[in-house]
Amino acid sequence: MATKNEEILRKPEWLKIKLNTNKNYTGLKKMMREKNLHTVCEEARCPNIHECWGERRTATFMILGAVCTRACRFCAVKTGLPNELDLEEPGRVAESVELMNLKHVVITAVARDDLKDGGSHVYADTIRKVRERNPYTTIEVLPSDMGGSFDNWVTLLEAKPDILNHNIETVRRLTPRVRARATYDRSLEVLRRSKELYPDIPTKSSLMLGLGETWEEILEVMDDLRANNVDIMTIGQYLQPSRKHLKVQKYYTPLEFGKLRKIAMEKGFKHCQAGPMVRSSYHADEQVNEAAKVRQAMGELAE
Repeated sequence: MATKNEEILRKPEWLKIKLNTNKNYTGLKKMMREKNLHTVCEEARCPNIHECWGERRTATFMILGAVCTRACRFCAVKTGLPNELDLEEPGRVAESVELMNLKHVVITAVARDDLKDGGSHVYADTIRKVRERNPYTTIEVLPSDMGGSFDNWVTLLEAKPDILNHNIETVRRLTPRVRARATYDRSLEVLRRSKELYPDIPTKSSLMLGLGETWEEILEVMDDLRANNVDIMTIGQYLQPSRKHLKVQKYYTPLEFGKLRKIAMEKGFKHCQAGPMVRSSYHADEQVNEAAKVRQAMGELAE
């Protein structure tokens, strides 16, 4: 029998997922298995997989295997000892992007704290291989903090991704409880230093809500990201992937997400996507395009 608290926190109507298992969805799933590729869409149980695969025909590739060295209490990706590196993986990702005819691709990875370089060389190789075969595809990367070694980030950045995404995930107070081995200030630092090194590469970060944060703490995250020159922000609802993960403390309404988006834009973000089902790479193609339009308009005004 459900407890009173569990009854209160039943998923509201606006979190119902529309399933779409059309030919795009089944075809993409088949190709991923044939190419022995992983996607964060599947491994992290993303609620938007049917929309992205079935309607938009987009996917977020997850390189460096499917086993993470960290055990963040919000994430459904498997934790354990990773397998050896698959050095042929970058080529298979590039080929798949070509077969899918993607205009924008997101490349993320499990955290590989077992590797001295955090997997940055494989990241860089994947970016280059994708660009070689798909010169008109924009490339977004979503790395971990790579153990805090900025040299690893430089290796990745030298491959010149079109957009750099690193997630802050939650508010400062909750970070030690929510994220494993990552710190709030380290995430801000790598975002800031990346922008200083490559000011033309837009930076992006994501915040999930419903873990017990206050409204004031959400606004503090926005201010901290802007103080470190982050261009794009996404805000979504945390959903508990299993009973062993952190429980949802609050379901935010679409109206509340709308207010947060408005505040974010007022604070100076070039683009903000906010909503119950929004995830870091949700409609990522639109986000990078909108940010590019803003940069172009600002450049024209400066002339």
